[in-house]
Amino acid sequence: MTVRKQILALHKILGIATGIVVFIVAITGCCWAFKDEIESLYDDYKKVEPQEKAMITPTQAKNLGQAVFPNNSIHGVLFKNSKVDAVEVIFYDAEPEFYQSVFLNPYSGKLLQVEDHLSGFFAFILEGHMRLWLPKEIGEQLVSASILIFILIIISGIVLWIPKKRKNLGQRLKFEWKGSTGWKRKNFDLHTVVGFYICSLAFIIAFTGSVISYDWLKYVVYVSTGGDKVAAFIIPENNSETSSEVNDAMPIDNLISKLKIESPEAESYELHYPESDSTSVYVEVSNTKGIYYDSDYRFFDQNTLEEIETPGIYGKYKDAKFADKILRMNYDIHIGAIGGITGKIIAFLVSLLTASLPVTGLLLWYGRRYKKKKVYQEVRA
Repeated sequence: MTVRKQILALHKILGIATGIVVFIVAITGCCWAFKDEIESLYDDYKKVEPQEKAMITPTQAKNLGQAVFPNNSIHGVLFKNSKVDAVEVIFYDAEPEFYQSVFLNPYSGKLLQVEDHLSGFFAFILEGHMRLWLPKEIGEQLVSASILIFILIIISGIVLWIPKKRKNLGQRLKFEWKGSTGWKRKNFDLHTVVGFYICSLAFIIAFTGSVISYDWLKYVVYVSTGGDKVAAFIIPENNSETSSEVNDAMPIDNLISKLKIESPEAESYELHYPESDSTSVYVEVSNTKGIYYDSDYRFFDQNTLEEIETPGIYGKYKDAKFADKILRMNYDIHIGAIGGITGKIIAFLVSLLTASLPVTGLLLWYGRRYKKKKVYQEVRA
């Protein structure tokens, strides 16, 4: 067996083994691309009439939200940098999984809406994308392994795409169909031509997805690009040892106003309450709508509001080095948000066309197998 035939055999085996997973992940990724834009069409409940009065404090938001879900954990509270957006109190528990948001009027604290992030169309799509609607322990491992294998399929596909004869190169670059062209030839062209044009972008999407899935790959990418910090999100401990809480006047309640002065152009401020008396408060300052990599992650002593540096890569964006930025951009690259609406359109199209490859590949395999079977039957006859 020649090297090319060995690569073809590997390509077919891996493709058949992971085809259904790649198809589901690609289709659901395609559906996810415009989630924010679609949801913005029916989220009027997040808007209020602006008022010339002080907004509720983080402590008040926490207490009002906890009254709705007293037995669940608050992940954080999101304050938009405007006078017309509701305050969002975010709840999350891993076991049993619970992920809901409580939206409050920023002036009165009145309950506006409760949103369950684990139900609805996009929750269904995300569950399929991440775990194939299977139990988490099984589904996530299956998806992660299949997408890592898909990277090998792309590489082997590029090798197989190269024609044996130079004169056949044109057939691999464009569709040359005639009225007499059969479905097998059309299917072959759909697989090879489409595969060639999207292979680089499909590789990027698959690779960034694998970086999200595997910590060891994240570490390899970070170190290989010159990273010298901890490639993880680390919440530092407080510097102070005693609490300065006085009645209901909490230092944390001064954080949002402080950040609005320091980052007046920010899109939003997501404040996360400290998990214990010894951990700091961290706030994610979103600087650009729709993207995450340039957010500032800032950490404050919960008693004194003294700012604390983190040893991890998630700190202030202006302090991030090249390797830090590469890793922080990974998710935005994966969903296409790095390129704005144009990037999302590209991600949508690449995901849609990627979903076609397992289908045309299966038909290609079936056509050749059926042909061999038919020839064998004719010879026996």
